[in-house]
This record gives sequence, C-alpha cells and structure tokens, in this order.
Amino acid sequence: MHLSLRRVLALAPAVALLAACGTGTTEPNAVPTSSASAPAAEATGTDLGVDAFAERVAGSGTVVVDVRTPAEFAQGHLPGAVNLDLQSADFQQQLGELDPDARYAVYCQSGNRSAQALATMVELGFTDVAHLEGGIGAWQGADLPVVTG
Repeated sequence: MHLSLRRVLALAPAVALLAACGTGTTEPNAVPTSSASAPAAEATGTDLGVDAFAERVAGSGTVVVDVRTPAEFAQGHLPGAVNLDLQSADFQQQLGELDPDARYAVYCQSGNRSAQALATMVELGFTDVAHLEGGIGAWQGADLPVVTG
C-alpha cells in the first residue's frame, strides 16, 4: 500500500490524539505520583476525573484553560479560567505564547476538545498538562463552582 506524504501528514493529528487518549491514567480520579516514571507520564499529559482535576485547579500556580468557544465560555466556566478556543485559527499561536513549563488544567464541554488540546500541547512541548474527563458537564454534575460572563 502506498501512502503519499500528504496523507501521512493529514493522519498525524489523529494518530497523536489516539495516542494521547491511550496514555492517561486508568483511575478516574487518579493523581499523578512522583516516581522514576513520572517524567514520562507528564510528557504525555494526564486524564483526570473531577476530584483529581479539582485538586489540580486548586493548586498554586495552575493555569486553568477552557478550550470551548467564547460563547460557551460566557455561559459558564471555572473560576479563574482563561479561554483559548480550540477551534480558532490561531489556537496553536496562542499556545505558543504560554509557558510550556507551567502547570495546566484544561477542560471543555465533554472532554473531547480538551483531549485534543492536551495532545497538541504535549506535541508543542508542554510538560505538565492534564485535562478533565467528562468536561465541565462532569464538573457541574459534582456541584462544583462555575462563573458566568
């Protein structure tokens, strides 16, 4: 079977996303631990359940990133979150303005877009990034705070 370079490049983001989906923790509320293998886990990003994500968000220095559209963000978002729309044409440029060594907590509506953002961030060299499985819907389902505006 012959694959052109264009097809290989077109499939690369999907492969990266699938790889990122399979590298998260298996426990829904698992918190990354420090061990000899911790740097490898950080380099691939982490999938977190609501409780572990809430702990991460509460941590000093954590940058909370909402990757939904500005309209979705205005309807309700986590306190202190910044909005970087995954669907905007300049999403990767906006990521490039962030510190890749900072600690990030990324979420969306259901967890799909944040998983894509996580994969992109890891690809760009971010070392400490996690996303919320189930998105803001799971957050609200746990009766955690949301602000509007």
